[in-house]
Amino acid sequence: MLSTLRDAWKVKDLKKKLIFTAFMIVLFRLGNYIPVPGIDTSKLAELTTSGSLFGFYDLISGGAFSRFSIFAMGVIPYINSSIIMQLLQVAVPSFERLSKEGEDGRKKLQQYTRYGAVVLAVVQSFSTYAIISRYGAMNDTSPLAVFLIILTLTTASTFLMWFGDQITEKGVGNGMSLLIFINIISGFPSTVISIVGMQKAETVNFVEVIMFVAAIVIMFIAVVTMSLAERRIPVQYAGKTAGGKVYKGQSSHIPINLNASAVIGIIFAISVMQFPMTIGQFWPDSAFNLWVTGSNFSPFKDSSWQYALTYFALTIFFTWFYTLVTFKPDDMAENMHKSSGFIPGIRPGEPTARYIEKVLGKISVLGGAFAGIIAIAPIIAQGYTSFKGIYFGGTGLLITVGVALDTLRQLESQLVMRHYQGFLK
Repeated sequence: MLSTLRDAWKVKDLKKKLIFTAFMIVLFRLGNYIPVPGIDTSKLAELTTSGSLFGFYDLISGGAFSRFSIFAMGVIPYINSSIIMQLLQVAVPSFERLSKEGEDGRKKLQQYTRYGAVVLAVVQSFSTYAIISRYGAMNDTSPLAVFLIILTLTTASTFLMWFGDQITEKGVGNGMSLLIFINIISGFPSTVISIVGMQKAETVNFVEVIMFVAAIVIMFIAVVTMSLAERRIPVQYAGKTAGGKVYKGQSSHIPINLNASAVIGIIFAISVMQFPMTIGQFWPDSAFNLWVTGSNFSPFKDSSWQYALTYFALTIFFTWFYTLVTFKPDDMAENMHKSSGFIPGIRPGEPTARYIEKVLGKISVLGGAFAGIIAIAPIIAQGYTSFKGIYFGGTGLLITVGVALDTLRQLESQLVMRHYQGFLK
């Protein structure tokens, strides 16, 4: 990794891109500390506790939600809009046609995604206001103050879409992903300080700290391994004659990453798990909310074994579902047939589609099980260890490793064009 960055720094245009990216990241982090006026942030501590949906939002916003800065929503509306648009491409024929129209179709879908993100930003900013007002976090509840909060959060979220695009076009890596990456790693120093403080206060002993750090290192190695792991489906292309020349058949493969849909699966699962609790917060004294948060039989009660088990099962299901929806075995089999390709031992057409679907099913269950273990690791740490209040975030680890590897791949591809040797070989 260091050799890749060192070689990239030697290339003049890549050096400019790296400096531009670093400059934009600094500006972005400064914006995370500009507060929205009229908010008592001390009342938001309960909303951002470990395992909650708002805790996840606070994680990927780099603490902006707990500080309630202008970037409190981050790029979450854009992420939600992107996921919805991908699902609509399967359910709505017109969107599916656009996805097959090449670059022009993708540009239109991207435009619709941005419009959807603005709408979701308005809805989410209003929902955020409604929830924080329930906790008494608003010093001023006048209509003008409410309007200014919604306007500020929506405008800032829309601005971050443009901000991420500038990094993608003029910098290095995917801008939106890098913003989330920087937000997540910005919380690592505070986590380390918290662990050191607990050790000094003798809440945990030195051996427990070593075991905790060792567990995180093992998780990191496992995430890197799964992020790089692939299931390669072999494909044989028949020979053909074109322009009086005979081209021999070629062997290739379809690489399918084992961890491709893990993060999406976790996002869907945590949204489902926290939805009843979020609804219950609007009516805190209702029987429904008391059952969700207080009953020993409720699967939505934080830090319970029922919650962890349900969370684990939903992560596997949504990972499997999203993998089959996005990869589209029928389209893959059809495109392979049009290119005179076939899987050795499998007949073209429907049998090929069924084979690909079977492979995707096995891979998605395996990847979903791994993502589920990573997702419930903080819950286990909270419930059965002495590390209370330490949210090291298995989901954040998945995101940071994925973004880091993707950025390094992009740098490495640029270096290969200039005959440099990078990290990925």
